[in-house]
Amino acid sequence: MGVSRSSPEKGISVVTVDWPPVNALPVRGWFALADAVREAGRDPEVRCVVLAAEGRGFNAGVDIKEIQAAGQEALIGANRGCAEAFAAVYECETPVVAAVQGFCLGGGIGLVGNADAVVASEDAVFGLPELDRGALGAATHLARLVPQHLMRTMYYTGRTASAAELHGHGSVWRVVPRARLPVAALELARLIAAKDGRLLRMAKSALNGIDPVDVRRSYRFEQGFTFEASLSGLADRVRDTFGKEGV
Repeated sequence: MGVSRSSPEKGISVVTVDWPPVNALPVRGWFALADAVREAGRDPEVRCVVLAAEGRGFNAGVDIKEIQAAGQEALIGANRGCAEAFAAVYECETPVVAAVQGFCLGGGIGLVGNADAVVASEDAVFGLPELDRGALGAATHLARLVPQHLMRTMYYTGRTASAAELHGHGSVWRVVPRARLPVAALELARLIAAKDGRLLRMAKSALNGIDPVDVRRSYRFEQGFTFEASLSGLADRVRDTFGKEGV
């Protein structure tokens, strides 16, 4: 259980999250993920990072039970941890390919929305059930995956979009059977890693530099409303309802 790194072949580093039962990360998990991605990106031998996960789904967001148990301290930690993990993916010195299976919810959208490319399994679904969790956030990243009005509709309703839908919008590179996901992600990473390493790093910096939205600042702005909802007691009432439903 935890976050691990592996090097399946030259120039590629795979960062894998395995946090049973549903990859809903506690505070320490988000910081561990951020550290692993940054470490991989700083390695001069790495030209592409693959972000993957074990288990039923890619990511189910933050550990709601931890926040319910520890209150404001855990909320602050989760806010900071998510911000660091999302930023680590976006600011990684090399391109990041997200390999998504099953559910990609909440914080998972933050990770995938900040990745450079996405490969998904046929059973992958993407969504932000934040309003049902007593939180706000990651619309910044969902807006990088779907058009504006669809993003707003998904945000307000909590509905998910399939991998096929996102492929239709151009944000998912390939949709493959689940058993082929690791292979498909490595195939794309291999194409990227075949380029000159120094030039790849320059390209990553250049593409981030021309982005129209400052994703770190935009996400932190969203998080302010999450904290406001928590201070008012509104978030606790919503989270208590969610806790009875399970995942």
